[in-house]
Amino acid sequence: MGSLGRLRDMLRQLLRRDEVPTLSIDDPALVVVVEAFDIAEADSAALARSPQWRADDLAVLRHHLRIPADQVERARELLTPDGWVLVAGDISHISRVQKLDALHCAQERSRMASLAQRLGGDALGWDALQKPHEPAR
Repeated sequence: MGSLGRLRDMLRQLLRRDEVPTLSIDDPALVVVVEAFDIAEADSAALARSPQWRADDLAVLRHHLRIPADQVERARELLTPDGWVLVAGDISHISRVQKLDALHCAQERSRMASLAQRLGGDALGWDALQKPHEPAR
C-alpha cells in the first residue's frame, strides 16, 4: 500500500473516532448521574463528587425551572433554536444532549437562571442523565 493509501486509512480511523453515538432525551434507559441543586456549590464540584458520571460519554443536561404558565411558550421560542427541549409542568424540564464539563454546565446554569428571572420564574438546579455503565466483558 502506498503512502496515499495509508494516509486515507488513517483519516478514516480518525473520522470513525469522531462519530458520536446518538442519545435521546426521552431514552427510558437513562439514569441520573449528577445533581446540582445547591446554588452555593460549583458545577465542577457537583461533577467531581459523582462516581457515576462519565466525562467522555454524552449526557442529557436537564434544568429544573418554575416558569409561569403564560410564559412557557416564550421560553420554548427562546430555547428551541439552541436544541433545548422544554417539557412544561409545575416544575418545567429543559433538556439537551451534550457532553458535560464544568464550564458548559456553569454557563447553562447561568443562562437558565437569567431566563427564569426574565420570565418571572425561578431556576431550581440541574441534573444530568446518562445510560448506565456497562462493564467490560
